[in-house]
Amino acid sequence: MRVCGGLFDLEAKRQRLRELQERLNQPDIWRSTEASRLSREYKELMELVDEFERLEREVQDIVELSELMGEDESLKHEVDKLVKQLDEFELKVVLSGEYDRNDAILSIHPGAGGTESCDWAAMLFRMYVRWAERKGYGIKVLQYEPGEVAGIKAVTMHISGPYAYGYLKAERGVHRLVRISPFDASRRRHTSFAACQVYPYIEEDLDVEIDEKDLRIETFRASGPGGQYVNVTDSAVRVTHIPTGIVVSCQSERSQYQNKMTALRILKMRLYQLKREEQRRKLDELRDKSDIGWGYEIRSYVLHPYKLVKDHRTGYESTNPDLVLDGEIDDFIRAYLLKPKDGKE
Repeated sequence: MRVCGGLFDLEAKRQRLRELQERLNQPDIWRSTEASRLSREYKELMELVDEFERLEREVQDIVELSELMGEDESLKHEVDKLVKQLDEFELKVVLSGEYDRNDAILSIHPGAGGTESCDWAAMLFRMYVRWAERKGYGIKVLQYEPGEVAGIKAVTMHISGPYAYGYLKAERGVHRLVRISPFDASRRRHTSFAACQVYPYIEEDLDVEIDEKDLRIETFRASGPGGQYVNVTDSAVRVTHIPTGIVVSCQSERSQYQNKMTALRILKMRLYQLKREEQRRKLDELRDKSDIGWGYEIRSYVLHPYKLVKDHRTGYESTNPDLVLDGEIDDFIRAYLLKPKDGKE
């Protein structure tokens, strides 16, 4: 069985499992810092190999049944189900990065444009909430700042579930909306921008040192309507890392101390990711003050004069933007993840 264009080398995976097993059997490993990393790699690789072998057996069973039954309707249903499982497995093979299996921290910020962009940011927020709900993922809003008239100024959420970061890293970038503005009495067409930032949620302690002199910590009362995913409290905390300009807010907990600890943890994750990305891109491209406008968009959502959603990185398109904005973005994510990379992400 060829999966992911033959990229799944079963024997190489088994050889790696033997190497990991041998290393984990050594007594000194449990006194080292790499024990948890190697254990996690072994567990994840074992699950992948087991799933590959199961799918391989199911493919063989389907082939044998088709030879006996020919074109049977019940068999067609089983083939469709197996194809879907193979597609999901193919993505798992591609999502082999160090943190691809982790939860994700997703932030949305509107670009220039006032109410229009704030409303667009709120539409994206709903899109990702609907997508996460369909996946069965957990959603916890850490920061929510409503717009002055409509929409949101900023939102940050923790999306928890297997491969949440691996999938959502495909959404990182600027999203562009073209529509007839509901806020314009003249019914003119407007273009709005909003940026999505995605970081892996990392459980273990990170090797990131933060000087307290580089931090500005403020407390405030979270405002807004609240709701299923938004906890409005008097103990919200905003942390600014002065050297990079990174701002992290948290309002999800009732305790001001807990909000502060959560914000500092997310700040560490962002600084850690920033450090990793510095090898491939300039620092300014990762700061919150990056441009959110023309020439930076990864995807366009056109609602007028025609209906089209197009990803500019892959060329993948959908003529049903209503469905996409309701959270049906898996095909866009898949097209991005399976697109041959040129060494840049």
